[in-house]
Amino acid sequence: MKRPYIIGLTGNIATGKSSVMRRLEEHGALVIDADKVAHAVMEPGGEAYEAVVEAFGPEILAPDGKIDRKKLGEIVFRNPSELRRLEKIVHPAVRRRIRNIISGARENVVVIEAIKLLDYGLADELCDEVWVVTAPPQRQALRLMRDRGLSEDEAWLRINAQPPQEEKVRRADVVIHNSGSLEQLYEQVDRAWAKTVEKLGREESD
Repeated sequence: MKRPYIIGLTGNIATGKSSVMRRLEEHGALVIDADKVAHAVMEPGGEAYEAVVEAFGPEILAPDGKIDRKKLGEIVFRNPSELRRLEKIVHPAVRRRIRNIISGARENVVVIEAIKLLDYGLADELCDEVWVVTAPPQRQALRLMRDRGLSEDEAWLRINAQPPQEEKVRRADVVIHNSGSLEQLYEQVDRAWAKTVEKLGREESD
């Protein structure tokens, strides 16, 4: 079976990647949310669960034995070396699960949405093109407070823990600027999708 065309979708925290992903799903792509995959591998019985608990201690556990992501976040987002340690444990398991999902895909296009897409070789290994979503930092902070219930300090802590958005933009094939309305965001996504479909059509006819 022919391998699907793979779009890597990335951008810093709370830039609107999920909205772009939903729109691409509406267009018929299979979407893989790497954050959800990461949650799954850290569930009890998941590939990374025991290693994460061993690395960060039982104090990160909720009463039901699951990893309390807010407690873990308080540790890793205040200390870049701790964040890197967590990522080194979790990302290999995430990569394996993503590869398994792709191998069973029936869709012509697969979208991998991952905030660390460019940092751990996922884009180079798997993706045919990279889309980057950007947003003004103030909008990122407002989204984090509204959607995740974070305080303003917690929101900026997460924003400032990440590299500047420009670093991702430099490596993008497509840049989606999320600084206006949802309709304006969708218009950009629709145009980029149409170009991708047109390119795939040309490749199939060659």
